[in-house]
Amino acid sequence: MLLQSPYLLYSDGAGNIFEDLSLYAVGRSGWDAYEISVEDWIELPQGGNLYELPGRRGIGVDVETGEMRLCQKGWAVAAFIPPAYTGLFIAAYETTEDAPTLPLFCYTAVGWFDEKMYVPALRIENDIRQESKGYDENNILMGMQSLLKAYPQNRLVKHLMNTCCATYHCPAAKNLSLGRWECPVPSSPACNANCIGCISFQPEDEMIVSNQDRLTFKPTVEEIVEFTVPHLINAPFPLISFGQGCEGEPLLMWETIREAIIEIRKHTHNGSININTNGSKPDAVKALCEAGLNSIRVSTNSVREKIYTPYYRPNNYQFEDIVESLKIVRDYGGWTSINYFVFPGITDCVDEYEALRKLIKETGLKMIQWRNFNIDPDWYLGQMQIIDTGEAMGIKNLMQDIHEEFPDLKFGYFNPSIERIKGNFETDFAH
Repeated sequence: MLLQSPYLLYSDGAGNIFEDLSLYAVGRSGWDAYEISVEDWIELPQGGNLYELPGRRGIGVDVETGEMRLCQKGWAVAAFIPPAYTGLFIAAYETTEDAPTLPLFCYTAVGWFDEKMYVPALRIENDIRQESKGYDENNILMGMQSLLKAYPQNRLVKHLMNTCCATYHCPAAKNLSLGRWECPVPSSPACNANCIGCISFQPEDEMIVSNQDRLTFKPTVEEIVEFTVPHLINAPFPLISFGQGCEGEPLLMWETIREAIIEIRKHTHNGSININTNGSKPDAVKALCEAGLNSIRVSTNSVREKIYTPYYRPNNYQFEDIVESLKIVRDYGGWTSINYFVFPGITDCVDEYEALRKLIKETGLKMIQWRNFNIDPDWYLGQMQIIDTGEAMGIKNLMQDIHEEFPDLKFGYFNPSIERIKGNFETDFAH
């Protein structure tokens, strides 16, 4: 446990990171830098990484004067924190005029003390499904080869193994290769939103690039059913999820997904069927529920239309449609989650808090997945033309207030299996 604030880190631009013992590390919320309570710092979890932030000078608190100032010794440093952890503050820095736009990753504040790295974060999820220590590369390779051999003509299996697992090291695809837990099922090469921070498609003239290439074909019902049925039958705590980072919007392929669900349930009623979506087509969601969809996770950067729309830039749908989709799944007795992109200063502002309370009450929401927002903070706020983010409560205070008012609402980071949905769902917020 920390007895004091950790020290600021900086990079020399050549891959080396140093501590500045004259400055304590601070964090950022919205546009502003803040001191961080000692109790909010935790040791950087296994699987975390450090990033140099070129063209950016770190901000810290002077050890002697207590005043905030820039570190002129090198470039600012941020941390990537692994899944299951939610960051409370962004890295604090001042950006120079010629600074490049940062890639689509999360940039959590980070500090150093007593030979250890620390980040302001909390573990929001007990599930170990994407912990780095749980992946044995030899077993993953054997699993990949086994699946490719078992389904030699299946384009979706080839995409998941050769592209997602081998090239992008997708944790979900790795788990599929190991025959366990959540099985990803990308299904749509197209999308009806134009998200500013889309990780699978960016215009050629944009200053950032996508993290991965998008699916280029439309899977058939047969291709989907062929490998998902054995997974549901054999995997521990099995679920399959349509809608992945390597595709567009799965609801645009709802007819195929509906027929796949119907066919899957002819073979097995084991496990859970989920869709990760923007929730843009309530009628399609209704059809999927009638076919046997068990759960939905709707992604959003905000539960306020005025923040949602300029980020998602939707085609032929509006914010009200995603609310309606959540209500439909609720009415069919399904599990409803939001994939909530956490951006300190926006997610925890008072207006957003009130809008979140309204959404929970209106939809009977079952779960919030508190996800770290993978985006350059300056670029995001600039693209959204947000000059003032308003009064912020603090991410941790927001979570505590929501938890106290809605004690049955689950907090986490991953889609729960049917076993957890039906009652074996520990209170993860205690962590």
